[in-house]
Amino acid sequence: MIFFLQMFVILAACRLCGWVVRRFLHQPQVIGEMIAGVILGPSLLGSLAPGLQQFLFPAESKPLLYAVAQTGIALYMFLVGLDFRSEDFKSNAKGAVAVSVSGIVVPFIAAIVATPWLMTVPGLFVGGVSRFNATLFLGAAIAITAFPVLARIIHDRGLEGTLIATQALSAAAIGDAAAWCVVAVVLASLGAGASVAVLAITGGLVLSAVLILLGPRLFAPLGRLAQQQHDAGQPLSPTVLAVALMLCTLSAYVSDVIGLHAVFGAFLIGTAMPRGVFAQRIRALLEPFTLVFLLPVFFAYSGLNTHLTMVNTPELLWIAAAILVASIFAKFVACWAAALATGQGNARALALGALMNARGLTELIIINIGLQAGIIGAPLFSMLVLMAIVTTLMASPLFELVYGRAARARGELPGST
Repeated sequence: MIFFLQMFVILAACRLCGWVVRRFLHQPQVIGEMIAGVILGPSLLGSLAPGLQQFLFPAESKPLLYAVAQTGIALYMFLVGLDFRSEDFKSNAKGAVAVSVSGIVVPFIAAIVATPWLMTVPGLFVGGVSRFNATLFLGAAIAITAFPVLARIIHDRGLEGTLIATQALSAAAIGDAAAWCVVAVVLASLGAGASVAVLAITGGLVLSAVLILLGPRLFAPLGRLAQQQHDAGQPLSPTVLAVALMLCTLSAYVSDVIGLHAVFGAFLIGTAMPRGVFAQRIRALLEPFTLVFLLPVFFAYSGLNTHLTMVNTPELLWIAAAILVASIFAKFVACWAAALATGQGNARALALGALMNARGLTELIIINIGLQAGIIGAPLFSMLVLMAIVTTLMASPLFELVYGRAARARGELPGST
């Protein structure tokens, strides 16, 4: 029964924090929802009023919140896929791949340099973890981009369907898929078995190939049926909506089973769905409820697992600062340089670097896996949480500073800041 009270508290906190960050900090709604999640968790509410926090979010309620959170994020990434313009990606594939590869290679170089030093500090990595595994995991943690948060920033800035949004989402999707494959390799080397890595890599390639190459043709009848109903003055039938939701959840399930996160399957099948009337009506039916009711639970659930009080000594603060600086350089600077080298122009290249630098809650998912699998300790976990929050907070204002405002003034982007 506490679930309904939890939903009231989560929605109220997200709307209030969203209003505050929009009104006073000029940040998008998603930043307020991230902050609300942290506020409701042990980092703030749990420290100030532990009894109240335990009453509102008892441990036995977490599985239900987790299920709702996964439903929300899967549906949202399905909607993001519906907005994805494959023709823009194809015409700019070289640039997206270059940005993605640079955003993977340089973080792993940074991890190769930093891991030997970090392993000399007790408690950062769990004893018995090899330098190879520690390096791979740290590299994946630095290389990750907050795919769901990036998509939400793009939505809140009114950038859906624009070229820069397509480039950023394309590069983030490629890079995050590679990072998840690396995590699968680490888990396999820790005893989960080589089949974990093989399944993640081969399964991801097969799923992508099927949905990208065959999906548009397989799902075309849904588009024709939606168009017929539109021409006859009828709303989208419940059957068409149900089929779309079944395909979304099935693809998310398959993606999860093969070792990649469910968001990739949901996003991929969204990109393969028909455009036009079908996409417009699906968004009209699903988007308001998903954004307002379901997605905030994802942020709240992640906040319940976040502790920001672990970095509490000068040495750990220094290490946390070094990790933050190295992570920004390895992602923002590397992606900017790659975009510039592929002819994007300095302003657009800086904007792509700013968007790709956001780690957000995808980072929290990965480092929670590392903590639970016995790869990293609680202090390093907390440092990476801090890095995720800071880089995500940077993304939107830095994007506006280096590109957004001027591009809107020139009419290249919709809306106004």
